[in-house]
Amino acid sequence: MDRLTEMEAFATVVDQGGFTDAARKMGVSKSAVSKHVARLESRLGTRLLNRTTRRVNPTEIGLIYYDRARRVLSDAGDADAMASALRAMPAGDLWINVDADFGSSPLAPILNCFLLSYRDISLTLEVNGDPIDISNDAYDASIRIGAVQDTLVSSRKLGETTLRMVASPQYLAEYGRPERIDDLTDHRLLHHASSAATSVWHIPAISGETRHIRTAGALNVNDSQSLLNAAVSGLGIAYLPSFLYAGALKDGRIVDVMPNLPKNRQGIYITYAPERYLQPKLRALVEFLAEKLDAKSFDLL
Repeated sequence: MDRLTEMEAFATVVDQGGFTDAARKMGVSKSAVSKHVARLESRLGTRLLNRTTRRVNPTEIGLIYYDRARRVLSDAGDADAMASALRAMPAGDLWINVDADFGSSPLAPILNCFLLSYRDISLTLEVNGDPIDISNDAYDASIRIGAVQDTLVSSRKLGETTLRMVASPQYLAEYGRPERIDDLTDHRLLHHASSAATSVWHIPAISGETRHIRTAGALNVNDSQSLLNAAVSGLGIAYLPSFLYAGALKDGRIVDVMPNLPKNRQGIYITYAPERYLQPKLRALVEFLAEKLDAKSFDLL
């Protein structure tokens, strides 16, 4: 006999105060409920219920067993509900926060394809670079460039991009090409100005160490597309992810300034609160992005 059925029969008898009402609650006969409880008591080797002509009450052991049995039955119900939810069709509203650099060009076309594939999902996309607390904010997920620092959230790597120093051929013809990382202090650098930390370039050296370059810039702006435009115009050297400079590199408007340096690879991650991944709509988005971005190469240099 199924242990959960025995537990359910016993717990329902306690809840309803008798076998008749318990049978009505469970939709079975009174004798069936009685047999379930009798088998449970026999298996445990102890009496769980005190039976009188007016009411059935749990024994002292029965009270302790009832408390634990209710927890088991609750967990079993949650498991059933989770399985049903996982089988459900993805639908509903998704709120996603995306890194400003990544949201406009490479991600937008992929999200368009996602919405065409899942007509019952609507998407609200907020594009900015501000840090968010995915566990407490109203967003379902966040997409960021770089390693995830928050250990309380779940994350999945969607792909990679490569940070490189780029400049126009005209700029290098006028100012020369830096041969060493230290030579950058003599050049016009184009900085992202969203915070003081982003004015520091973390550059992998041939020796294997990471050099941290902080130099006053010819331009400071909190928009990477503007930095790319400035680099193309010959204003200086920008340190940008490959998904931004891909087109300009391909058509020769910019070049790799120091191609001998090791590649600075950055992961592209989606983060979410662990329990939200159980939502079919979010799970569908994560799987869709993982498939599309894993097949898309941003490693261009």
